[in-house]
Amino acid sequence: MPAIPRTSHVLETSLYVSDLDHARRFYQAIFGFELFLHDGRMCSLGVPGGSVLLLFRRGGSAEPAVTPGGTIPAHDGGGALHLCFAIPRGELEAWERHLAAAGVAVESRVIWPGGGESLYFRDLDGHSIEVATPGLWPSY
Repeated sequence: MPAIPRTSHVLETSLYVSDLDHARRFYQAIFGFELFLHDGRMCSLGVPGGSVLLLFRRGGSAEPAVTPGGTIPAHDGGGALHLCFAIPRGELEAWERHLAAAGVAVESRVIWPGGGESLYFRDLDGHSIEVATPGLWPSY
C-alpha cells in the first residue's frame, strides 16, 4: 500500500449561523479576526497562524456554489458545533477578563492531564467555543 500523503494543519473550519453579520461582528469583537471575504452567503475570517474561520448563513450553502474557478460542493450543518482556538500559556486569565468585559459567560473551565487549560463559552448561535493553552493534546 502506498504511503499516505502528508497534511500540515487544519486550514479552515466552518460554523453555520442564523445571522451572518451578527456572527461576524461577534467573532471580530471577541477575537479580533480580520475579515477576508463577505458575500452574503458566507464570510471568511483570518485566524492568526494561517487558519481561516468560515461562517456560513445556515442553509446558504445547501446548493453548490459556482465560482469562476470551479464549483464548491453543497454543505450545511446544524446544532451546537464545537471549535477550539489555541492561546498562549499564561493567557487564560486575560481571556476570562476579556470575555467578562464583553458580557460573554464562561460555561466551563477544564484543567487537562497534560497541563493545558481550557475555557468554554457559547457564541450567538449556541456553538461551543473553546480557548485552550498548550498541554491539551500531545501535539499541542
